[in-house]
Amino acid sequence: MRILGIDPGYATIGYGIIDKTPRGLKTIDYGVIETPKNESIPVRLAILNDAMSDIIRKCKPDAISVEELFFNTNITTGIKVAQARGVILLCAIKECGHLYEYTPLQIKQALTGNGRADKKQMQYMVKAFLGLSEEPKPDDAADALAAAICHAHTAQYNQRVLN
Repeated sequence: MRILGIDPGYATIGYGIIDKTPRGLKTIDYGVIETPKNESIPVRLAILNDAMSDIIRKCKPDAISVEELFFNTNITTGIKVAQARGVILLCAIKECGHLYEYTPLQIKQALTGNGRADKKQMQYMVKAFLGLSEEPKPDDAADALAAAICHAHTAQYNQRVLN
């Protein structure tokens, strides 16, 4: 099963592609989509739409795992991220049809057994689960890989399929 994990954002969007095989998990690709800071939000969303559609078409995932939104006090940033997340969800459902959502707590729990794990613990576990020689960078890509790993470990129990 090929899984595309996505860490939503509007400036930097992480993605990670893994294969779940009988032998374990295998990293296919990971990275980030960056939108230009000097562009308007609508233009940035269009750039995100095109880039996300390209990634989905190229990697042909069987499932897409997206981290749910979590933001604290900055509502302006939260709204922009929510708009970008809407574009991501639309691309995912149109291009793949098999969309799963996980909270940050669920992702941390699936990888570390601790829903309050810090970034360092998460990066270590992503590296360990995927047999990487070093922790994936940037953090957004590592978070996207974590979302994909979470789905690989919990898919048979997840009832929150949007298709």
